[in-house]
Amino acid sequence: MDVQKELDKASGFKNLELLAKQVVEGFIAGMHKSPFHGFSAEFSEHKIYNQGESTRHIDWKLFAKTDKLYTKRYDDETNLRCHIIIDNSSSMHYPKMDTFSIDHLNKIAFSALASASLMHILKKQRDAIGLSIYSDTYDYYAPEKGSERHHQMLLNELNKVVIPKALNQTTETYKYLHEIAEKIHRRSLIFLFTDMFQSSVKEAKLFEALRHLKYNKHEVVLFHVIDKEKELVFDFDNKPRRFVDVETGEHINLYADTVKENYHAAVSHYFESLKLKCAQYKIKYEEADINKDFNNILTTYMIERQKFL
Repeated sequence: MDVQKELDKASGFKNLELLAKQVVEGFIAGMHKSPFHGFSAEFSEHKIYNQGESTRHIDWKLFAKTDKLYTKRYDDETNLRCHIIIDNSSSMHYPKMDTFSIDHLNKIAFSALASASLMHILKKQRDAIGLSIYSDTYDYYAPEKGSERHHQMLLNELNKVVIPKALNQTTETYKYLHEIAEKIHRRSLIFLFTDMFQSSVKEAKLFEALRHLKYNKHEVVLFHVIDKEKELVFDFDNKPRRFVDVETGEHINLYADTVKENYHAAVSHYFESLKLKCAQYKIKYEEADINKDFNNILTTYMIERQKFL
């Protein structure tokens, strides 16, 4: 079967952990230009000393090098609990790809690498991380933990999630968000990666589910994952094309230029309504364009972490 052959030859990332490390190192290298100028590249083992704290654990050697006071961190310190949720429905596997690199990603691969990069920082910060993945079923759940074994287990799941799957797999995001809300008992920072392709009925239910998470005192960040050039701007040449809905199988034949203007206006209106609704429910909305780098993802994490603690 052709579909099965495609699935069999796909292997995901060659080294997701290394790519995540490269993303984070690139982000840290550019931090001198950002509001986080004081955030040390030594953040993996240290935290900034606050006046009034015990001086017992100050790293004086680091003070001699930097002229700044840092205290040492220990393996059992956990300041934050984070849960990442990934939409793995068929539409998230657009555009179709078999191999991935930092600058060659589809929506699901972007979400996986962004999640692995967040996990890399969280591990360095001695924070606990959990993961949920859903499609037409609740595919995977792991509670928040901070061990190396747990970290490797999550990386393995993220690598598997990018492998192409059969088409026509729709999802009921709201259903699984309610389930996840019931599983996470301690206050956590929650990141949801989804392309938000929902019917109007499901969209209303989705925001009810997001409110469920907020009701449980979690902080929720929605990363709206899109291929902006194709899914918003509709940047296709004007040759006759067949556009197929990968979740329903429905298709339409047309010239892109005949619908481009109206399509862009409709999708722009939808995206703006999402932003307004998120603001209404105090959910942090961030656009995650797969054609851009991960700095927005990691900067959002830094800001939300400071607010959360």
